[in-house]
Amino acid sequence: MITYLYWGAVIFLAMATLVILGKHNFWRGALGGALMIFVIGWGAYYFYFEQVFVKRYGGVMTVTVPDGQQHIAATWKEDNLWIENYDPATNTCYFNEYSKGNILQGKVSIKNCNPVKAGR
Repeated sequence: MITYLYWGAVIFLAMATLVILGKHNFWRGALGGALMIFVIGWGAYYFYFEQVFVKRYGGVMTVTVPDGQQHIAATWKEDNLWIENYDPATNTCYFNEYSKGNILQGKVSIKNCNPVKAGR
């Protein structure tokens, strides 16, 4: 919900800039200002707010499991998301860290992991 409120505010500010400056025939400034508001809003969301919103306020975020792997678990360490996946073809578990900006920060591989044996 907080994610939608954020984007609603960014779009509202961009539209308000267009309307207010456009009403006075400053179209070049209106378009530039609206575009700048949108780009700054996108950058702030992508590089800072996305994981903060998800972790603290119930925001929306999507992470895709790589082909051929099975998802095991996900956990937060401070503001970074750690995801554990299992690759049955190589019998390896992978822990991937997603920091702000969805930039892969860390990766830990555990050979001969085989988490299925623990469930027997």
